[in-house]
Amino acid sequence: MPSSLISPSELDYIIRGVDDNLRADGRGRLDYREVILETGLISQANGSARCRLSKGTDVLVGVKVEIGSIEIDGTDEEVAAIEAKRGRIVCNVECSPIASQQFAGRGADDINNELTQLVDRVLNGPQGGLNLEKLCIIPGEECWIVYIDALVLDYGGNILDIIFTTIRAALHNTRVPKTVIEEDKEVEISDDVEEWERIEGWELVPISVTLNKIGTRHIVDATVLEELATKAKLSVMVNKNSKICGIQKIGGGSIEHSLLNEMLQTGRSLGQNLIHNLDKMLQKEEEINAKRKIGFFASA
Repeated sequence: MPSSLISPSELDYIIRGVDDNLRADGRGRLDYREVILETGLISQANGSARCRLSKGTDVLVGVKVEIGSIEIDGTDEEVAAIEAKRGRIVCNVECSPIASQQFAGRGADDINNELTQLVDRVLNGPQGGLNLEKLCIIPGEECWIVYIDALVLDYGGNILDIIFTTIRAALHNTRVPKTVIEEDKEVEISDDVEEWERIEGWELVPISVTLNKIGTRHIVDATVLEELATKAKLSVMVNKNSKICGIQKIGGGSIEHSLLNEMLQTGRSLGQNLIHNLDKMLQKEEEINAKRKIGFFASA
């Protein structure tokens, strides 16, 4: 969104507030808004979750697993041997046009593609978390394909962090059916839901911590107005083991070397706290999910 959409007085107010560690909504520089989480919303999916920031971005993620053919890219024998024993993850991110004006028109396709490629690059990368080898059914022939579809329902800033948080929650909620391979290589899928299992490695799926440079300082969980005042963003993908799994710089502004190191360390530290809090919410959701009716925040 262009910076011309914010007035000079608003920009000065935001910068001064960030310098004083007192933002317009009363938060400090490193404070997040409240996150509302619900899982198991989509009955036809293998897993689903919805995360909503208080007065902010709202994201729904559905995960579907299906049996498909193993695809081998390229001619490198070593790479082909690895891919022949792995399942696949297919990602898609779509921003609803009703969520924000910037998601309407032809520009929405660029935003959707950019977000999809970023999520796909992280989850299919070496530190994506999921054990893709466990998704292989018959090496070189068939595997489980994990389809992850994220839909942005409302936009109030900090979109990338909420997308990754919701994806991790949805993968926690996902169960993969047990399979049995017959002698003729026919794959039999168990109908017993009690035998279905989580995807190994879901707990190592990273989340995103996006830090916005405003003036000479940085903040997290920026609102729409704060994003308009941002010169550069740094999204740090962090997993449960405190490993940085990816970095994405957004915006044309520069980030000084000393500030860059500080932002990386801040992202890693905050990431651990966010994952800890998310896991507590997921545990609570799991305990009450059997008693909850399917629906969007039905009890709210």
